Parts: sequence; structure tokens; C-alpha cells
Amino acid sequence: MDRPIEDLTFEDALRELETIVSQLETGTAPLDEAIRLYERGDRLRRRCAERLDAAQARIEAIRLDAEGRPAAVQPFAASS
Repeated sequence: MDRPIEDLTFEDALRELETIVSQLETGTAPLDEAIRLYERGDRLRRRCAERLDAAQARIEAIRLDAEGRPAAVQPFAASS
């Protein structure tokens, strides 16, 4: 844990977020630790949402021909 969130893959960020949620659900972390976990979890959640939004935009950028088949892909410039 505590790797820079920007360096995490979607899967790694999601896995860490799940771990944090489990830790918070137990209710055993001291208040300061729970706050730190919550803050990191929120940043991880936002990172996952950004990655999903970027993936959705890339998917939507595929153009279809008259028969509904992918005809071309429109370039998508998203910062990952």
C-alpha cells in the first residue's frame, strides 16, 4: 500500500480499494488510521472512475458502418 495512486493499474487500485473497505468495515482501526484509510480509498475510487470513464470514451469512439460493424476508430487522447 501507499504506492503513488497514479502509478497503479486499474486492477491494482481496485484490489487496494477492496482491502481498505474490508479494513474499515471491521471497525478496528484507530480513528487516525481510519481517516487515512478513508482518504486513500476515496482517491483510489476516483482513480478507478477516471480509468473507467476513459475506457468508455475509447469504446464510444469506435465508429460503426451502415450495417452496424466497426468501420473506423476515432483517435482518443485521454491522459491515463
